[in-house]
Amino acid sequence: MAQRRIGLVGYGDVSVVHVGAIEAVEGLELVGIADLDPAARERATAETGVPAFATVEELIDALGPDAIHVTTPHDQHVGPSLAALERGVHVLQEKPLAHTLAEGERLVAALGEASRVPAPRADGGTGVPKIGICFQNRYNRASQELHRLLTSGELGAVRGAYASVVWTRTPEYYAAKPWRGRWQNAGGGLLINQAIHTLDLVQWLLGPVERTDGLVSQRKFAGITEVEDTAELLLHHADGVTTSFYATLTAPIARPVELEVETDLAYAEVRSGTGGGLTVHWKDGRVDSFSERVATAGGRSYWGVSHEELIRDFYASLDDPAPFWIGPAEAMASLRILKDAYRISGVGN
Repeated sequence: MAQRRIGLVGYGDVSVVHVGAIEAVEGLELVGIADLDPAARERATAETGVPAFATVEELIDALGPDAIHVTTPHDQHVGPSLAALERGVHVLQEKPLAHTLAEGERLVAALGEASRVPAPRADGGTGVPKIGICFQNRYNRASQELHRLLTSGELGAVRGAYASVVWTRTPEYYAAKPWRGRWQNAGGGLLINQAIHTLDLVQWLLGPVERTDGLVSQRKFAGITEVEDTAELLLHHADGVTTSFYATLTAPIARPVELEVETDLAYAEVRSGTGGGLTVHWKDGRVDSFSERVATAGGRSYWGVSHEELIRDFYASLDDPAPFWIGPAEAMASLRILKDAYRISGVGN
């Protein structure tokens, strides 16, 4: 893989995963960081040894990176991505695509317009700069194997599915970074910040969600945040199959994320975390198990183990003229599901 020079925009919690992955993937070099917060810039330079800038524009103009990684708060995702796209720079952006549907659609439209009138790419390649969105749990072994079994038809027809994200948060979590609890900045709570990865997997594995029923609510953090901490949903897929979906941040400790699929020929269970993976209970008595990889990049275990795999794949794809397979248009699917849940609950933006 050609040597790529990378800029990072937003030196917050999840940036440690990206810095670790950039260091781990051969051919990538972190050259600069941008953050609006002077204290974050000082910390970034001290910890990484690269120069720091206030804005993405300053970073790109000064250093001319081939790509940037966007790891900012949700309402600051689209701006840096648009600035990079205009300058011919590739983008790898953290989830969610955006904090509102309108912002997400703006990025989708901008990428479409760039495809019609390609500008010179910063890395000297041909075609449109790529934009990838970090739904790294699609790269988990369990997810990949279950997707293969479902699409091949080996499991038979799908009868239904269940998914749960039962985690814990504290008032201190929101006090440390108040944007997490505000509609204006985060665009939501539990669904957009924590459970979005599982929503993405559900629609990727089982097909588009045509209708959402259910309710989001504040069960524990009313008065502390504006946003939801619990969701009880029924997701209606295009083929008539439904997924029962439950998520909450009210548990005393975090449980493994669960995804279970009932089919004509088997019952498949995915579990996250240490010792996690896929178990397929065939109705003829066989049991197949597929263990998960161990994370090599830094960060919390519940972020998943496959950031590095997604990042490696993104850069390996840059010379391919096709768009990256998890791009803005693809990422709109999970954003629409959770925004539908907010709409029917009468909350959100």
